Amino acid sequence: MTEMDAPLATPCNIQICDVTCDSFRIMWDMTPEDSGRSTHFFIDLSRKESRDPNRFKHRDVPTKLVAKAVPLPMAVRGHWFLSPRTEYCVAVQTAVRQPDGDYLVSEWSQVVEFCTGDYAMDHLQQLLDKAKGSAGRLLKFSVFYRNQHPEYFDYVSKECGGLMRPALKDISGSHGSPINGKLQGVFFSCSTEFDTGLPPKDSPYGPLRFQIPAGNLLNPNISLYFADFYCMYTAYHYVVLVLAPVGSEGDTFCRTRLPILDLASNPFLTYTAPQRPGEEPLFCHASDVILEVLFTDPVPLDQGSVEQIRGHHQLMSLTTANAKKDPSCKVCNISVGR
Repeated sequence: MTEMDAPLATPCNIQICDVTCDSFRIMWDMTPEDSGRSTHFFIDLSRKESRDPNRFKHRDVPTKLVAKAVPLPMAVRGHWFLSPRTEYCVAVQTAVRQPDGDYLVSEWSQVVEFCTGDYAMDHLQQLLDKAKGSAGRLLKFSVFYRNQHPEYFDYVSKECGGLMRPALKDISGSHGSPINGKLQGVFFSCSTEFDTGLPPKDSPYGPLRFQIPAGNLLNPNISLYFADFYCMYTAYHYVVLVLAPVGSEGDTFCRTRLPILDLASNPFLTYTAPQRPGEEPLFCHASDVILEVLFTDPVPLDQGSVEQIRGHHQLMSLTTANAKKDPSCKVCNISVGR
């Protein structure tokens, strides 16, 4: 048996490093002999939840990625459309391509599991650039509001000392948004009707509405961040913004993870300071997207008012709890996964 025909050792000690939302680097231990003669690596990658990992059916007929042997660690990107924050399983074989074109291959390594990361700042900047094109003209508004059922406000009054406390953001929207399942806040809306300039009469979230003057949540002591842009198989799009008091825990979380927006000059939500003594600040919101505004600190009920709203309260198609983003939409998707 020649050296080229000698069996290849099974790759061991698989290590994954430098994981991003759409790439990773992989390395493993090989004997010096195998390292010197390996010509190719076979990489088998599958989502963790898959019940059929679809390993190579034949040892010498690769059906997934075949990469030329390179010094390890090897970067893996672009070969698959990796999704952010998704658990994967990966295994490897080393191989020697023989003169007749067949491969001498090792046994499969053990299967290693890892999870891809959130969108990085440059990915969010791509998403922000797309969102800017859908924002539309700015409309004036004067209040932020939150629609809920009576049970919610009873609970806040009796059990929470009158404070609407931050809750963990769900996983709706873009899978890679860094705030999903990680940042706590209280959601508010600020959209107005074109004909009245007032909040809409209808709500999918409940018949009671808490309204608070816009300046209580949007002012020079607040940092404004862009967090997401998505749709749910519909013509309209959502933009998620974060309002965090400067220096707060929420502000610290967002500072290194989300693009910060200029309060006075951005296409989504603006605060313009009074120009003359006695004037009021001017607040504006984007007209062609649905804004979801997450305020990261508790909000006292006594800063606003709770009132019954007119209209219907079962527009469930507009609710977004844990909703999946449309992966086929060309308007709100970027190239690094869904």
